[in-house]
Amino acid sequence: MEKEGKIRIPSGCAVAAVISRDGRRMSGRTVVEAMKPMHDRSNGLGGGFAGYGIYPEYKDFYALHMFYDCRETRKATEAFLKESFEIVKSELIPTRRIPEITDKPIIWRYFVSPFKSVLADLQLDEKEFVARTVMKINTEFKGAYVFSSGKNMGTFKAVGFPEDVGVFYKLDEYGGYSWCAHGRYPTNTPGWWGGAHPFTLLDFSVVHNGEISSYDANRRFIEMFGYKCTLQTDTEVITYILDFLIRRQGLTLTEAANVIAAPFWSAIDGVKDEYEKKKLKYLRTVFPSLLITGPFSIIAGFDGGLMALNDRLKLRSMVAGEKDDKVFIASEEAAIRVMEPDVEKIWAPSGGEPVIVTVKEGAF
Repeated sequence: MEKEGKIRIPSGCAVAAVISRDGRRMSGRTVVEAMKPMHDRSNGLGGGFAGYGIYPEYKDFYALHMFYDCRETRKATEAFLKESFEIVKSELIPTRRIPEITDKPIIWRYFVSPFKSVLADLQLDEKEFVARTVMKINTEFKGAYVFSSGKNMGTFKAVGFPEDVGVFYKLDEYGGYSWCAHGRYPTNTPGWWGGAHPFTLLDFSVVHNGEISSYDANRRFIEMFGYKCTLQTDTEVITYILDFLIRRQGLTLTEAANVIAAPFWSAIDGVKDEYEKKKLKYLRTVFPSLLITGPFSIIAGFDGGLMALNDRLKLRSMVAGEKDDKVFIASEEAAIRVMEPDVEKIWAPSGGEPVIVTVKEGAF
């Protein structure tokens, strides 16, 4: 196991999230402040956030957030995008100059829509086409990385502590009905801008505390279906697994959770409901290569909701809380109490038991 410096913090990394069931937009400052009491879970090699509902004026367009190493790479990538997409807006992502964030790449965003003629020629729906475009850029355009690609949402990440990353990206100026956050303490993989969390594809975003000991098996399976793991961090594969299971295979969030954190066979044998038992056996039998092993706690954001999930043995901490229409999730209770000092209910989800929160239909 590689070490960062002379010591290894096996429970390092911090995750946090907040969502309004009523679809009320909250400043990004809320979740940025939540990361401060968990400062020591990070080491400055990665921090990031995902916000949902932050682009209401462009809600019908895919928001592509990009890292570029130079202007020539940006020009080449833009020429490629213009062949297949209508680009309604193209701009630098606004940032603040602060001493804590250095070695900044070119950080750009585009609001785009695929040409219907291109989709018709390829006989693809727009989500599959956008996903394939993301994979193509990340694998074939050296020095260009798409790090966010959903509608009415965006990811903001960098090398640094999360509270500094939030200031750098001016998240206090954004409003979203849901926010996820991550502070990174890498132990096996490098700290670089593209490797910071969250990892996203379309509207899915994932933040993760832990280690994926099944990464090679998971990666080999998912890459058979056109996904490419290029960002040098094991968490990337979780995002692609969720996209594959939910968007492409049509599973529900709970069913996907029962694949990646599948109950032990002994636990399945003890299920009394025969239909539920058959379903759990089916999922374990059909998708064995997508079982994620190792200690982990993850928060997955998606269009209209959040899902939090621990590994089956709950080897990483995760706490949830509620107050009025809001639900809070974090590695530590202290982070929840920063977001809501008068939180009314606090609980620790069981291992392998997903906590799924959705916004009321039509609320945003």
